Amino acid sequence: MLSSPALPSLIPGPLAAEEAGVAPATIRKWVQLGHLRAAGRAGRAQLFRLEDVFAAERLARRRTRTA
Repeated sequence: MLSSPALPSLIPGPLAAEEAGVAPATIRKWVQLGHLRAAGRAGRAQLFRLEDVFAAERLARRRTRTA
């Protein structure tokens, strides 16, 4: 029997910020700069994939080191 792959969990911006160790404003800035895209919405709240948040964090850290 084949098992279907689990769908990625979506988390709200404040929780994404907590997981990445940044301020919620940083998550909003990454979205504004195009480093992170919301994967869904719950009402007005943007929802993100955790792996996308970590990828944006790595990108931001690389840009900080080279700047």
